[in-house]
Amino acid sequence: MQLTLLDWFIVAAYFLVSFLIAWHYRNRAQHSVAEFFVCGRGVPWWLAGTSMVATTFAVDTPLAVTGLTVRYGIAGNWLWWSLLLSGMLTVFFFARLWRRAGVLTDVELIELRYAGRPAAFLRGFRALYLGVVINCLIMGWVTLAMVKVLTVMLGISKMEAVIACMAITAVFTTLAGLWGVLVTDLFQFVLMLTMTILLAYFAVDAVGGVTLLKAKLLALETTRQASTGASPAGSLLSFLPEPGSVWMPVFVFLVYLGVNWWASWYPGAEPGGGGYVAQRIFSAKDEKHSLWATLWFNVAHYAVRPWPWILVALSSAVLYPKLEDPEVGYVQVIVDFLPPSLRGLMLAAFLAAYMSTISTHLNWGSSYVVNDFYRRFVRRRAPERHYVRAAQLSTLALMLVAGGVSYHLQSIEQAWKLLLMIGAGTGGVYLLRWYWWRINAWSEIVAMLSALTISLFLQRTQPFAGSEPVVFAKTMLVTTVFCTSVWLAVTLFSRPTPLGRLVDFYRRVRPPGVGWRPIAEQAPDVPRVMSSWHNLRAWLLGCALVYCTLFATGKFLLGFWLFGTLLLAAAILAAWRLYREFARHGWESFG
Repeated sequence: MQLTLLDWFIVAAYFLVSFLIAWHYRNRAQHSVAEFFVCGRGVPWWLAGTSMVATTFAVDTPLAVTGLTVRYGIAGNWLWWSLLLSGMLTVFFFARLWRRAGVLTDVELIELRYAGRPAAFLRGFRALYLGVVINCLIMGWVTLAMVKVLTVMLGISKMEAVIACMAITAVFTTLAGLWGVLVTDLFQFVLMLTMTILLAYFAVDAVGGVTLLKAKLLALETTRQASTGASPAGSLLSFLPEPGSVWMPVFVFLVYLGVNWWASWYPGAEPGGGGYVAQRIFSAKDEKHSLWATLWFNVAHYAVRPWPWILVALSSAVLYPKLEDPEVGYVQVIVDFLPPSLRGLMLAAFLAAYMSTISTHLNWGSSYVVNDFYRRFVRRRAPERHYVRAAQLSTLALMLVAGGVSYHLQSIEQAWKLLLMIGAGTGGVYLLRWYWWRINAWSEIVAMLSALTISLFLQRTQPFAGSEPVVFAKTMLVTTVFCTSVWLAVTLFSRPTPLGRLVDFYRRVRPPGVGWRPIAEQAPDVPRVMSSWHNLRAWLLGCALVYCTLFATGKFLLGFWLFGTLLLAAAILAAWRLYREFARHGWESFG
């Protein structure tokens, strides 16, 4: 694809704005690790929430959504749509608990909640496992997506693209800390959302409009079913899987909806919160801002952004029916159908999507390495500027490792599924540690190790038959059952956390529910916070609001006006009832 001088000027202007923001916040980020990693805990909810959305607005996401949609239809997106259930739990059950804990990272919570050598080992191990191994896998697939974009749009080699991506983002993140990341995310989010909407318009127009798009998709389904010998069942346009669907079996959907969202650790949708979502919660001004930030994140992430990606994906399925790698179809639409006058803006939007995600993961991973490993186990008493310098160096090191990972990865979707499987079954621990005093450090250690071991064993031996989605669902289900059984048994037969540590945690965090009653009796001066049904009602209403808005938007865009109107009415009703919950009980009651 040829870029004009104007295109390069637009890209240069984007980098200039990003650099100026980073330069403006450079001094503020150097004061302390608290400023570098959580902005001194002074961020308003709208900025923290928008930063969460921009982080998940990664360049890998539209490519992965394109692959899922082309292979399995719109219903294939339940792989990540199901995670809304976990995200809304964080809003109404966990956000205020995290903010009340007052830690710098979610890994630091381990030694606040548990005690002794098992807790120290778990903190150090989890810091390196998540901050380096898992984090570099995530950055690797995000960089792979950007590499696919650059190789197609600019015609450069994979190695050149990887080096360019590394150099661009590492310098920015090292200079600015989290303040620079947050403010730049706001600018990047607006740019990315605008350009994805424009691209969706040109993609559908290239097919001939929505009506012709639907007709051509029906013809494509018939051709696929004839080539596979399958009976006509299911539709690429179905929002829910149909019985006998060739591309999205109902069994897979039930695993996504019944197991995936609570059982698996996944960045941005961790059961009970965690990762960079928790980091944004820590940076919020107070508990109220932490709740509103996570609520805005879930609404924008699941209800506002998906349809421009899906429309481009459906169009690419029609325009490039024989494309070997359907993920590349998204980029190919840009090359073939985006007007030359907008190509520079689209390249800048891709760079913004990439930088918003990578900058967050570099800052977040570095917080683990410095705060939870280096400062805790290597050098415990050093000046704040020493730890800031260590954070900057670890940021650069993480970028180098991530670049190597991205060079060897091939598929974004496969990396997504690998991460879901190696974390399957651990989610129950992360949920219950807030609501049941009996969970201990060994519960988490065994959950992580058993999930990793059984998932890798099943992937190596491949004992299950069926299509790729069916095999994935079976592996997820077996891993979850095995892992959950193991960590529950270890919890019941191992020694509980010392009473003194549990009482200190209870006084500081004030977790609600009957699961802490024995500990609450040891601290009668602490006001009881009982979990109430309105938290559950708010969770259900929040999920209904987002899902109904998501599907209403899709129905309207695809021309199904009656269904769209009914779903929109349901979304408005859910929003009104949720407002009444806040008005009746107040935000203070959630968590």
